[in-house]
Amino acid sequence: MSADGFWSIGELAERSGVTVKTVRYYSERGLLPEAGRSAGGHRRYGPEALDRLRFIRSLRTLDLPVPDVGRVLDDEGALEDVVAGQLRELGSQLAALRWREAALRLVRDCAPEERAGRLRLVGAVTTPPSTDALARFWRRWLPPRLPARVVSTVLEQTVPQPPVDPEPGQVLAFARMHAFVSAPCGGDDRAQPAAHRTSGGHRPAVLYEGLDEAYALAAPQLRAGRAPREGEALDCFVAAYARSSGTRDTPAFRRELGRVLDADPRIDHYWQLAAEVFGPDHTTAGAAHDWLLASLHSQLDPAAA
Repeated sequence: MSADGFWSIGELAERSGVTVKTVRYYSERGLLPEAGRSAGGHRRYGPEALDRLRFIRSLRTLDLPVPDVGRVLDDEGALEDVVAGQLRELGSQLAALRWREAALRLVRDCAPEERAGRLRLVGAVTTPPSTDALARFWRRWLPPRLPARVVSTVLEQTVPQPPVDPEPGQVLAFARMHAFVSAPCGGDDRAQPAAHRTSGGHRPAVLYEGLDEAYALAAPQLRAGRAPREGEALDCFVAAYARSSGTRDTPAFRRELGRVLDADPRIDHYWQLAAEVFGPDHTTAGAAHDWLLASLHSQLDPAAA
């Protein structure tokens, strides 16, 4: 330290264990204020600059971007927000790495003749994977003008989030789902269930709110491995269709409902893949629907059941 109590840029660099270039960089970015200039115009720094420079280095060791370092230097209370933001970004990066690892294992472990096809499938999915294509598929599939809360509930039931630590099989299933929903769908009304059509007084919003409750009641039955049966879940399922069409739940209505649902288009392939992505602890809406429809048929024709 010189007689005036200040350090030159070289002295500060030596004391802090960094290069002169580093000190100059932080000074020019406004992170390390100068105490003044020498008669020759050289930067001078006070003792407090050493602590500030060490603090900057600590933040940069955590790989915080320079703008975020500046925020923390201006307001140490911002440190919590900055760290939280970095943790979110790091989580996304780790998720992408885990997905890449599982995708690479998927390609490595398959038969040579399968590799080209699997590469095309996984190569069409972003890393980390996005569920936007799946959500768009369901928005097209659903009837128009559903309330936002109903659409949100349906998307939660139908769009599986990519696993945090996926197995290769889940990567393959997700990639196949992405390919399935990205294929041209035509847009013909006949490709949707009859209850989606608003003609004839149908109220699809009422239907989907009721189905959400029915699927929740059916899920424990499926997890327990119980055969399709009469009960609260089936009654709730039928009531959802009856209310949405303004009809009473009668034996005749149940027979007609069974016929209509049997004729509805199905997307079993989607639900099979979704079950792989969701994992064994999750009951998909597709599985719950099939169980409830089988329950309806077992009631209508006990002998066949």
